[in-house]
Amino acid sequence: MKGPLGSRLAVSLMVAAFGVGIAPLASAQDNAATKAEKKAAHKEARAKKNAELKKLEDAGYNPAKRDDNSYPQDIQNAQQKAGIGTGASQ
Repeated sequence: MKGPLGSRLAVSLMVAAFGVGIAPLASAQDNAATKAEKKAAHKEARAKKNAELKKLEDAGYNPAKRDDNSYPQDIQNAQQKAGIGTGASQ
């Protein structure tokens, strides 16, 4: 009787060890998917902001101009021309 009990115990321990070994792999795959989703979302947001900046520049806004006296008005004028809402109301 000692033989089969020892075999069952050994098999149980191997199954448990296998299950513990698999859990981190599944978690790592979930993290990789989450990272990929975050990267894609970041890339999409950056593309959206770059497209918006391009529209503003086409409407006459020049971010390199450095004229602090006309800052809020010049970007608001460009937003109005480009059909983009004001930054505060978005």
